Amino acid sequence: MRQYITRRLLEMIPVLLGISIMIFVIFQLAPGDPVSAIVDPKTSAATKAKLREQLHLNEPIIVQYKYWIMDILKGNWGESFYYKQPVTKVINSFLWNSFYLSLASFILSALLSIPIGVLSATKQYSKFDYVFTVIALIGISMPSFFFGLLLIKWFAVDIKLFPVSGMTNPGSTATGFALFKEVMHHMALPLVVLTFGSLAGLMRYTRSSMLEVIRQDYIRTARAKGLKEKVVIYKHALRNALIPVVTIFGMSLPGLFSGAIITEQIFNWPGIGPIELQAVNTRDYYLLMGINMLLAFLTLLGNLIADVTYAIVDPRIRLK
Repeated sequence: MRQYITRRLLEMIPVLLGISIMIFVIFQLAPGDPVSAIVDPKTSAATKAKLREQLHLNEPIIVQYKYWIMDILKGNWGESFYYKQPVTKVINSFLWNSFYLSLASFILSALLSIPIGVLSATKQYSKFDYVFTVIALIGISMPSFFFGLLLIKWFAVDIKLFPVSGMTNPGSTATGFALFKEVMHHMALPLVVLTFGSLAGLMRYTRSSMLEVIRQDYIRTARAKGLKEKVVIYKHALRNALIPVVTIFGMSLPGLFSGAIITEQIFNWPGIGPIELQAVNTRDYYLLMGINMLLAFLTLLGNLIADVTYAIVDPRIRLK
């Protein structure tokens, strides 16, 4: 397995290189440039031309890419045009806020969706199955922005149980456990929105996978041998049913860091999602490249983790 992982990691290098070229070209082909987006429109044409020259924006795309890739090889991700700070510093300032929110949602979704999906499959067409099927359909169909606004109306405006937006109270100087409680209080509503949406999909995937597995011949054989139903379901069926779900979990890795643009925007959560949207509007190429290359690497890493997990979940799978 060690050789397999090493080979896959080495294969990521040319893939990431190809992704970087494609993303860089796409950004460059978009109308406008950072100077037009962030400089006062009243600034003289000569000043704008000088800024473009300093930022190498007047060079051909291939030359601009060469400057960028050479800086990357030196460990320099460039400087954000909008924030006037290194890209790594800007990303680090907002990335972990998105990670904490997404990780809490991911864990909560996994803890709820798998048991519910298993029970829905084993109790197919029961009241339990019908109730959670309806809940899943609502979760899949309801737009996150609409659900978020409803929660703000009900729990933040009407009964004032939770804050409307932000990550902490205005002017807060809390530290330690008091800060943790404050953040969790502000996180509650966006966490519900994210969890409800992802819970619905994971629950349906688990249910469908379990229904397919429990109809297999080896499950009938296990029951015919007199094994207890819990052993049949949770030891034999569930392990194989989790293989498709593992793929979803692996692909969820970049989502932990990419942020939820709509949800974070609604709740004014200081995550990476709104920052990426702002970078698009201001043509902040270096910041966009930094964020997207990080997500590309995490996507490839998520695929690798999913493949390795297959072998753990199903011993019949061999990695070579």
